[in-house]
Amino acid sequence: MVTTKKGAAKASAKKLKITLLRSPIGFNRTQGLTVEGMGLRRIRHTVELPDTPETRGMIHKVRHLVEVAE
Repeated sequence: MVTTKKGAAKASAKKLKITLLRSPIGFNRTQGLTVEGMGLRRIRHTVELPDTPETRGMIHKVRHLVEVAE
């Protein structure tokens, strides 16, 4: 399969801004590890991650702790 530069640029251009709103303390340990894996360090910390199925799955797991903007 051949990927063109145009297609690669389009896929990498879409980003999600994820902000931690609630602490993962008191929730399932795997949820805390998921927050850490996304690079969120403290409440109100925002990171930009690529819009991939893997990132969407992580967001879904901790959707009660984060806010997502496109």
